Amino acid sequence: MSQAKKKRAKTKENTYIQIERSTGFKELMQEKKRFIIPLTIFFLLFYFSLPILASYTTILNNPAIGSITWAWVFAIAQFIMTWVLCILYVKKAAQFDKKAEAILAEFEEEGPR
Repeated sequence: MSQAKKKRAKTKENTYIQIERSTGFKELMQEKKRFIIPLTIFFLLFYFSLPILASYTTILNNPAIGSITWAWVFAIAQFIMTWVLCILYVKKAAQFDKKAEAILAEFEEEGPR
């Protein structure tokens, strides 16, 4: 590898480290965690409750509407839940992207330190 390539690689590495240590980046990562972790926990609990309830209880065997049992209602609700969470995530991800672009733009204006 030539010296110029090594220097550019080192500069990119230093740039990333500087961005990673910036307050804006840390705040963005905290905000992402506050959004993603509860959403993931909710999804997993809701998703795994159907097979657990269906396997170990008879709660879902009761009729909900006519001859349709709560198991079917719960299963359909999981599809709806997945779409809703997907839509929420896509909208929130767009906000995260804007914040990330602002962090990069701010760093590019200041230049390497």
